[in-house]
Amino acid sequence: MSALWVAHLLVWIPAVAAVATLALRRTPALATLVATGAALVCVVVAVVGMTVAPSRGTIFLGLRPPPRVGSIEMPLQLGTGPATAAVAAVVALVAAAVLVFTRWYLAEDDRLAAFAATVSLFTAAMMLVVHARDLVLTLVGWEVMGWCSYLLIGHWSRKESARRAAYKAFLVTRVADIGFVLGVVGLSAGAGSTGLDTVVAFWSHTGGGCVDTVTQAAAACVAPPEPWLRSLLLSLLVIGVLGKSAQFPFQDWLPDAMEGPTPASALIHAATMVAAGTVVLAQLFEVLVLADGARWLLGLSSAVTMVGAAVLALGQSDLKRLLAWSTVSQVAIMLSALATTNALIGPDPALFHLWSHAIFKSLLFLTIGWLSVVAGSTLARALRGSAAVHQLARVAWLFGLLALAGAPFVVGGLSKEHVIATAYEGAIGAGGPGVIVLAALLVTVVLTAAYATRAHLVVTAALPDGESLDDDARMPSAPVLAVLALLTVLSVVGGLVLLTGLFDIHGTSVWWMVLTALLILIGGGITWLARGQDDPRDSFVRTPRQRALADRGLGFDTAYRRGVAEPVLGLARVVAFLDREVVDGYVRGAAASAGIAGWLSERGHRREAASGGVALVALGLLVAAGTAVLAWR
Repeated sequence: MSALWVAHLLVWIPAVAAVATLALRRTPALATLVATGAALVCVVVAVVGMTVAPSRGTIFLGLRPPPRVGSIEMPLQLGTGPATAAVAAVVALVAAAVLVFTRWYLAEDDRLAAFAATVSLFTAAMMLVVHARDLVLTLVGWEVMGWCSYLLIGHWSRKESARRAAYKAFLVTRVADIGFVLGVVGLSAGAGSTGLDTVVAFWSHTGGGCVDTVTQAAAACVAPPEPWLRSLLLSLLVIGVLGKSAQFPFQDWLPDAMEGPTPASALIHAATMVAAGTVVLAQLFEVLVLADGARWLLGLSSAVTMVGAAVLALGQSDLKRLLAWSTVSQVAIMLSALATTNALIGPDPALFHLWSHAIFKSLLFLTIGWLSVVAGSTLARALRGSAAVHQLARVAWLFGLLALAGAPFVVGGLSKEHVIATAYEGAIGAGGPGVIVLAALLVTVVLTAAYATRAHLVVTAALPDGESLDDDARMPSAPVLAVLALLTVLSVVGGLVLLTGLFDIHGTSVWWMVLTALLILIGGGITWLARGQDDPRDSFVRTPRQRALADRGLGFDTAYRRGVAEPVLGLARVVAFLDREVVDGYVRGAAASAGIAGWLSERGHRREAASGGVALVALGLLVAAGTAVLAWR
């Protein structure tokens, strides 16, 4: 099987499965079986793709000849390469794991088939973003993911909180996407093509003279782009990425998205929507590395986000929201690698952290979904001691948290150490936000270890006196246990993917491994010492006020409502009043005047005699004749 066939199959199989699943919605068991089977086929195809991916360069396939819109060429190409194949494989794996888990978790949901169809469509959209070598296709996949996230977050739409969370996610990401769309339009217009290779070739040109942009229509020689314009367009694109990835100042929508079913959270957080921005910026890396303004924007936002989100994760009273804030922080780590890297290192450290994060974060979300079924809630007070339900739950939770904390040798540790090494290279290099990002990364390592230790203490604590786990709680099916076991193993040995050469990763120093291990011990030790004597969930959140402040995201949601939503609504009311009472007043006045004039004319016409009408006509003729005589003289 060729690499091009792999790219097409990975896009079309889940898309067709989504349509078929929706068509079979009256038979949910069969519908979810189709969606799950298609996802497993995608896993096999993706693994094959990892073996046939080209060692260098990228293979393309688009329409021949490419269509044109005005002067813009649209090749609509799909492509694949080593890192692309690896990312596609982990996306397929997580999607299959989520669908297997969904068949058990939502077995009694009356909208199970619709949920499975949306997961399949979501997967197809992410595969399109991963394999797109055309900005139009990237934008299509980007927006389809936004729509699917709205549907998944609001799946339990009978709850008002789920509806509000879906609206919030949709609106916040759509506002940020204004920048993304403008960036795509500007990049395409400047290059004269939406093809990614042409766009990169044009906007990465810095030499004197002109640059040859070869399209299917003709070769043109144009002046190289202005540096300020390159930075502006990449900054607009970065704004869209920050919104989709829930980075500051758009970070508040993602924790609220926990109102959706846990399988939806696993998919959105682990391998699709919030990680898509990393893929897009990696595809445009050669342009991004030259756009200093965009790199500073990305670096500062990711530095603030990774620390702030880690602090908020530390104080959550709901462990599912703890994982949500953890995702916000970990995606910031991915993006920071793109903000600080250089042309020699490349974008692969960020993509490798995407790979590792997808594995251990999907494991953590699916495990918390299992434990929430046992405990009846995702609140820390309800989950205390819930890992005792099964040895696999305890082991999966432990190794997922170790990978999250970045412990040495596990998959999360390897990827995080490469990100830190990349930031260090940026810090000692010329320019860029490397110093700020490196400092934020080291602080985040301590904070991540702290909240990961807290989460472990809560779930593995001894049950309170007189309490026991519900013996009647549903146990996962054998396929679900197999999926969790597989993800647990990959969380430990997933770093072996580096041996395949799919990621172009430079060797990291043993000193960074020692330093990160020391920082992890500091973070975990602080949590251990600060734990509540009677209840480990009280670590760092000992008062109701502290819990409420952390759960509210330090009040950002309130600030958005008062600083943005309420002024906009107030302005809308003023505009509506002016439109209704002033603009419409003139229209209503003109209509009333015409009505009155018509009414008077009608009454006059009814009352006048026939002779009166003749007299008026004669008088009019006399006036006209007199006017003509005067004009002639």
